[in-house]
Amino acid sequence: MAVRRSRTQKIAIFSSRLKVFSRCIGLGLLTLFLIMWVFPTLAQHPPIPLTGSTQIQVLSREQYHREQDINSVQEDDNALTQLEQGKALYAAGRFWQAIRVWQQAMQGYQDRGDRIHHALSLSYLSLAYQELGQWQEAEQTITQSLNLVANLLKPTPNHQRLLAQLLNTQASLHYAQGQMEAALETWKQAEQAYQDAGDQTGIFGSQINQAQVLQALGLYRRSQITLERVQTQLQTQADSLLKAAGLRSLGVALQVVGNLEESQQVLQQSLAITQRFDSASDQSATLFSLGNTARALQEFEEAIAYYQQAASTAISPLTQVEAQLNQLSLLIETQNWTDTQTLVPQIYAQLSNLPLNRAAVYAQVNFAESLIKMGSRGAGDQREMGELSQYLVRAGFVDTLPPSIANRKSLNPPLHPQNHTLEDHKGFPRAIAQLLARAIHQARQLNDTRAESYALGQLGHLYMETQQWLEARGLTEKALTLAQGIQATEIAYRWQWQLSQILQHQGNLTGAIAANREAVHTLQSLRSDLVAINPDVQFSFRETVEPIYRNLVELLLRNQPTPEQLQEARETIESLRLAELENFFREACWQVQRQAIDQIDPQASVIYPIILPNHLAVIVSLPGKPLRYFQTDVTETQIDSTIEQLLQALNPVWSTKERLRLSQQVYDWLIRPIEQELKENEIKTLVFVLDGALRNLPMAALYDGEQYLIENYNIALSVGLQLIEPRSLLPQQLKALTAGLTEARDGFPALPAVELEVENIAAQIPTKVFLNQQFTHQALQEQIEATPFPVVHLATHGQFSSKAENTFLLTWNGRIKVKDLDQLLQTRQRQNTNPIELLVLSACQTATGDKRAALGLAGLAVRSGARSTLATLWSVNDESTAQLMVEFYRQLTQSQVSKAQALRQAQLTLLRQPNYQHPFYWAPFVLVGNWL
Repeated sequence: MAVRRSRTQKIAIFSSRLKVFSRCIGLGLLTLFLIMWVFPTLAQHPPIPLTGSTQIQVLSREQYHREQDINSVQEDDNALTQLEQGKALYAAGRFWQAIRVWQQAMQGYQDRGDRIHHALSLSYLSLAYQELGQWQEAEQTITQSLNLVANLLKPTPNHQRLLAQLLNTQASLHYAQGQMEAALETWKQAEQAYQDAGDQTGIFGSQINQAQVLQALGLYRRSQITLERVQTQLQTQADSLLKAAGLRSLGVALQVVGNLEESQQVLQQSLAITQRFDSASDQSATLFSLGNTARALQEFEEAIAYYQQAASTAISPLTQVEAQLNQLSLLIETQNWTDTQTLVPQIYAQLSNLPLNRAAVYAQVNFAESLIKMGSRGAGDQREMGELSQYLVRAGFVDTLPPSIANRKSLNPPLHPQNHTLEDHKGFPRAIAQLLARAIHQARQLNDTRAESYALGQLGHLYMETQQWLEARGLTEKALTLAQGIQATEIAYRWQWQLSQILQHQGNLTGAIAANREAVHTLQSLRSDLVAINPDVQFSFRETVEPIYRNLVELLLRNQPTPEQLQEARETIESLRLAELENFFREACWQVQRQAIDQIDPQASVIYPIILPNHLAVIVSLPGKPLRYFQTDVTETQIDSTIEQLLQALNPVWSTKERLRLSQQVYDWLIRPIEQELKENEIKTLVFVLDGALRNLPMAALYDGEQYLIENYNIALSVGLQLIEPRSLLPQQLKALTAGLTEARDGFPALPAVELEVENIAAQIPTKVFLNQQFTHQALQEQIEATPFPVVHLATHGQFSSKAENTFLLTWNGRIKVKDLDQLLQTRQRQNTNPIELLVLSACQTATGDKRAALGLAGLAVRSGARSTLATLWSVNDESTAQLMVEFYRQLTQSQVSKAQALRQAQLTLLRQPNYQHPFYWAPFVLVGNWL
């Protein structure tokens, strides 16, 4: 979403960049402002947050003469006026004009030897250069600024405030260039300068900035602690508009790190203060942020209401347009076409009132993208679209209607987006093109390369939608050249991806692969920034990032792929899985030494299915053999539907015949083509690296027409192609810390058989047991720290979800969130070199209705740091679980029995019992990670 005061950014469509507090010297209350890193067009889920306004406050004459040690400096009224003029231009998004004015002011101060104002002018210039992606100039000016005052500043409040401002400018530059450690250290210095100045608000801002950097570095816990400290300190301040602004910025920061409920609470408090002080502009900004948080919480009606209130209370036309644009994007996302048709003319009417600046360019690009989405998603029916098009003609938005609209004889039949193009059924692509052409012209007037790249790229997207491939390619290549010219890789990846799609349609497969490969490489270079973004707040990972990886795989696997192409395809999906997990946690994963899984076990085969839009690709690794590849012509929709039906059929109340039919269908997709090769190579263990909806399905239940897969093979799952230094678990190593709940807690039912389960386990191996009231977070952590248990067995309710905040384990006194699990389980690992060998979760389940819930299991397996994790995909019979677990541990006590073998024998024990032979009882137990 375009924002009021945007800055250059490190991430494009999906990212809200650094929320930077900066403080400038001035009269009275010093201005707190938020420097936003944003993309001008809408993020998929939901738009980029918008809070605060970027203001630069110039040192006033009175403030300047307040310090005795600089009283001798003579002010130049003209130069001071120029600083103020530059501030106004910067705030309006007219950065080149601001640069020219500040250069004149800087020269005046330099001629008179006024080093304080000379340094301040250079700092302002650096900010403006950063806006325009002129990194060398930005670096030179801020370095000169700091050098000028290096031996000049005294330990007085005003001088320390000036130092803090310069450090803020330098830190924002470090962040923009991906120098996270340097940014963190510089903001620490800025915080110290604010402390020396006695400036509490500046301290808050510096701390929030540090939290954002820590998040980008993958240091989630430190980031969280920092934000909690800021929140506690803010609550001690008296109510004021400055406090309201601080709370609003904190609310946005909490939103970015994924603490949505806390974000909502903090923003509500900020709103109450702004209402008490009757500040319409502050109310509008906070309402806007509340809308974004509500949208992230999928409270769509509340979000629309907040956006409407933000627009109605807004003072400036730009603020009103931005709120309406976010509302429009949400209406399109929820396919509320009636309200969409009403809102579009209102937004257009406001666009003509915007001043010439970057924000206005972004707003037009934003609006154009929404109109394109309306076309691609089949907005409303022809009558509604015809009426809207006629309005746009009358309003002067476009001279004449496109022929497909103007010449249409019938406007009544409903539209079906799968059967039409934008040109066919939406009309006004010419109107959108004119809007973008105006945005391009304005960007050039502003000498704003970044804004021009956005507008050109979006125009290329419009031509791509209307299948005018030659024009689309030219525009996209121009947009890409501009982005690369200012080293804006966060923009470049999008145009690389768009170019790949265009080249595909032109039949240039080699060029399409090259462009797609570059887009993937660019995304990988941005990984440290991707992990800092909440997947719900900032972008839809599945819609924005995942297609780029999958499309490259699809291109590589066309036309009898070579071994090198198979390897690249597998590595590409592997990168996607890692990015997906990092997106799940919003921080980096897998930072320990790992080993390739197809080099571990000479009797194991690795099966790597990849779900693509129109077929299922399977890459198989056999010991000592080249990669094997086969594919089945089945669409992603068909795959998802079959898996959903099979999961339902695994309930005992369903028809056995239907269950076996569906189970055999999936077997035919994954196993049948290599069935003979598995036998010829004497494979004992199948290791699945599953994709998409397949992750929710227990492979043990696949049926070949006569037997289940578990009857012929040991089965294991792996999150990716590497494991934490796998090794066997020897019988003499078996020593377990076991904890569980037998009583109902927190809305979950009682598990009476858990007591028998843990008692029987204790009879098999040495065990320390905690039940019910004994099973608390603190008690568990103390035991893990005190004794190096190789096995941790938790017989308690838990839930796996595609959202980290909804993935947890239940204790007597609360829930252990997946993000806290590593702090709990890896405490011992930090003290010794050995991780937990086996983590057992015997009563967990995937979240109901969550098709990607198994991602939570993968995340938990990674987060625990354990070599192996044994868990359940759904909640199963209490008594049968107890039997299976006892047999599992009995098998582990035997010599030369792997974890996968032990689980298989335990599952077969249940399968052979009449009461438990249905897969519902034994199939959901899955071993993730090391199977040895």
